Amino acid sequence: MKGLIPFLMTAIMLVGTLGCQQEANKTGSETPKTTQAPAKNASQTSQTAKKTTTTSKAPTGNLTSTVNKHLKEKLPGSKLEAVDNKNGAVTVKGTVPSQADLKKVEPLTKEVQGIKTVKVEVKVEPVKKQ
Repeated sequence: MKGLIPFLMTAIMLVGTLGCQQEANKTGSETPKTTQAPAKNASQTSQTAKKTTTTSKAPTGNLTSTVNKHLKEKLPGSKLEAVDNKNGAVTVKGTVPSQADLKKVEPLTKEVQGIKTVKVEVKVEPVKKQ
């Protein structure tokens, strides 16, 4: 019995070692491929986010006013202001009445031709009843 246990342990370790070596010898084409979605940055999950998209360029002088007009049209009751930084990079600041409106700010801003980057610095402030 005393000799059997070390023999079994040795056999288990030998099988494990050989199994690992066979897996390590496989080439890239033989290994199973896994598809994994890329991890999201913390900035993508917070209320203040910075994302980049590529669109065609529009004159930057009118970009801020175009974004302001579009947001005012699509999100009535919001107090939003777009600031044109550089080369189609826009920061949107202000308040919206609901969380649902907050989620709409970035996609609506990206609808404007010439926007490359949108940084949302918007807070939710429910409408106060008087």
